[in-house]
Amino acid sequence: MSVPTRRRRWFTVCALTASAALVAIPPSAASGRSPSPFGARVLAQLAKERVQSVGAMSPHEAGDGGNEADEIAEGADQYAEARTSPGVVAPGAYGAAWNSLANLPSAGGRWHNITNLPYNSDDPRYRDVDSNSSGGSGNVTGRMAAVAADDDGYVYAGSAGGGVWRSGSGGGHWQPISDRLPAQSTGALALDGAGRLWLGTGEATTNSDAYLGSGVYVLTHPHHGAFSVRSRVGGSELESTTIHELRFGGGRVWAATSEGVWSHSTGDLRGPWKLEFAPNPDYLPKGSKAHDAAAPYKNIANDIAIDPKDPSKVVLAVGWRSGDDYNGFYTRVNGAWTRITSGLGDLPADAANVGNVTFARSADGSRYYAIDQSPQQLSTNPDSGLEGIYVAPSGSPTGPWTKIADYKGLAADNSALTTAGYMPGVQAWYNQFLAVDPADPQHLYAGLEEVYETKDGGTTWSTVGPYWNFPFSCWSIDPSRQTGSCSQTTHSDQHGVAIGSYHGKPYVYVGNDGGIYKRPVDGAQDASGHATDWTSLNDGTIDTLQYYSVGIGKDLDHGGVSVTGGLQDNGQSILRGNDTVMGSDFGGDGGDTLTDPANGCDIAQEYVYLAVQVTQNCAVNDGSWSTDPTKATSYSVAPPDNATSEARFIAPLTTDLKNGSTWVAGGRHIWVQTHGYAIRSGSEWTSVHDLGKGRTATAVAASGGKVYAAWCGPCNNQGFARGIAVGNADGTGWHDIGLPVDGTVPNRYLSGFAVDPHNADHVFLTVSGFSRAWTEGPGAGVGHVFESTDGGTTWKDVSANLPDVPSDSALLTADGGLAVATDLGVVYRAPGRTTWQRVGSLPAVAVLQLKASPDGGTLYAATHGRGIYTVQLRDLR
Repeated sequence: MSVPTRRRRWFTVCALTASAALVAIPPSAASGRSPSPFGARVLAQLAKERVQSVGAMSPHEAGDGGNEADEIAEGADQYAEARTSPGVVAPGAYGAAWNSLANLPSAGGRWHNITNLPYNSDDPRYRDVDSNSSGGSGNVTGRMAAVAADDDGYVYAGSAGGGVWRSGSGGGHWQPISDRLPAQSTGALALDGAGRLWLGTGEATTNSDAYLGSGVYVLTHPHHGAFSVRSRVGGSELESTTIHELRFGGGRVWAATSEGVWSHSTGDLRGPWKLEFAPNPDYLPKGSKAHDAAAPYKNIANDIAIDPKDPSKVVLAVGWRSGDDYNGFYTRVNGAWTRITSGLGDLPADAANVGNVTFARSADGSRYYAIDQSPQQLSTNPDSGLEGIYVAPSGSPTGPWTKIADYKGLAADNSALTTAGYMPGVQAWYNQFLAVDPADPQHLYAGLEEVYETKDGGTTWSTVGPYWNFPFSCWSIDPSRQTGSCSQTTHSDQHGVAIGSYHGKPYVYVGNDGGIYKRPVDGAQDASGHATDWTSLNDGTIDTLQYYSVGIGKDLDHGGVSVTGGLQDNGQSILRGNDTVMGSDFGGDGGDTLTDPANGCDIAQEYVYLAVQVTQNCAVNDGSWSTDPTKATSYSVAPPDNATSEARFIAPLTTDLKNGSTWVAGGRHIWVQTHGYAIRSGSEWTSVHDLGKGRTATAVAASGGKVYAAWCGPCNNQGFARGIAVGNADGTGWHDIGLPVDGTVPNRYLSGFAVDPHNADHVFLTVSGFSRAWTEGPGAGVGHVFESTDGGTTWKDVSANLPDVPSDSALLTADGGLAVATDLGVVYRAPGRTTWQRVGSLPAVAVLQLKASPDGGTLYAATHGRGIYTVQLRDLR
């Protein structure tokens, strides 16, 4: 069966990072459009949507005119909305919250990581219709934003939300080395000439929800020890920024940040950073336009190229990837930074065609390379945003430059992305890397959605790391053949690259949305130019998995419990009672999860926008459905709001506390179905309440037939509004609760409910975002946890000493304790108490959902960057 007719689901790239010090302001603050990365349920559908919607906005419109067409692109924006609405969040909010959390008393208990196991995305047990198993990615973990490697076998992997990890064996056997920092979001990693490891915090993919960092840190002897707050370079100048690249030259380190280009001495690490260039300084913090909604996009720097023959000659690549008047290349002329308007050759000089840029220099200084993403292409070309890959054969970053690749040529080199609407470079603003073989200036690796290699300076290219294997004739769904005769490829969506040696043999290391992979620099290729020797380094000792949810049920076949969870760009993981390797039974982005406590193979997994799939056998399948559709063991049961996109990207889904066969889902409507895991069609849902046009559910809960539904609409900071509706699962008694802007409950995103199982009128509410101390928006108010004893009619703020940090969900324990998941960990209020304690000691990582084990004795925490953790509730006091 051909790939387009199969129900394969795209590895969407929502780029949701959640463990850093400071949150970025979403680009929708400026325009209302989502600037987030692409994704689609099926490749053909994605291509169709992109072709239809391209050109709808000007590339120079304030904030974002990038016109990312796919509706799933809203996902990253919505994640940010929950943390920033109703206004702009001031720098320092997460740092203050981290300090407050660290000062809380301990509730006792110790977290245990249960997902520190290999996660095989190609697990042959799960070849069902909604799985991406057999795509060829092998073992995966969470997104890697940056990579560094030396010639002593040491490799350093910087994750989007789970910190920096070290291997001393050429990859594998990883150890975390940044857990003591207040930011776990990586922007850049670089080794200097003295062997020191430099870390720039704050992931710089310019997606709307990438978290800002806390500056630059140095590890003097990176083979040993770990980063600490004392190892920060300079002062606080680079707090609340993202860092795209760190480059060295002339005794200085240069940082391309979201607030311009800065430099610092590499000899004396004390003293402040020097601001070298900001194209629009009025928009910087303390500037006259610092609070303008477009401020985060007015001083974006992407990379720095330093002339190896004369370090005083520096070229800056500056610009917002969706286009702005300041976009371009700059160099110093008579002491002043000046836009380069001519002499670049094929490399564009006009603002419309300079967006996200990455440089790479050959070790001998003879060549410079560059990737350029074009705002104009992004806005007008449905196939790709890539302007091209270029070389400066003189070795000077001022050029002249010659184009050596474009998206059509790359697609023709046996790429997996050959469908109109989704071709190489369609996400060039998000996916970019370049690396030159130190031993050969004409041997270059380029990363976009796939990995490309040229050994002749760009005359010919090979797709050595195709997106996946499904389009190729070598592919097979047969579990005994893994992916047929196709070799393992890398996970899609490339971000970081490094070349280093292990036992004297050079390897190239790539970081992407599935973790980190390597292959020999002199590696082998098949007749199609696909590499035959990729090795996944995601061996289970590195856990940076980005969970949205977790579900737990008894494993009736093997004993113990089955644990599942929805993940950013890595589908849904499943860990059976006897597993030593996790499998993946659903693909795409895994959202919310329902699991029958009595049977862990009864699972409902939300993809996006309430695209719910259900299985009653853990989705175990040998792929026989591909020739006999009746043998499928998972079923699409999406409520109708999925078809109209009237649901949040990660939409709320729950079961009734008193009746596990009654499910409640929230989009524009509140949907109820009463067939439990036996549901087989989306037509079995009933709309019991219409929240109203423009409104969408943000949280739902139910107990004994009583349903609570929180909503927002509009959901961004342009007129943000929220509310709560309460009614019954049979459709009766629905009414809105009055929550005035200046009322007790703040005008912020309402993120979760916890209903007392003994009294449905007793309910707790969690609120995301930051208080008015940090949020410049109407009615931001104070508080993050509220309690009602009259069915939501009135509310009392019970936040007490809870840190001012976005709160994501809550769980009432069997004995009346209350656990709350926040963007920086878990807090707990013991039964009968009014104050909060910190549970265990997690790194600065977001916890998005809490669930209890079937026996009620274990608390499960789904973190968005460090996997799933458990703690025994009896140990909390």
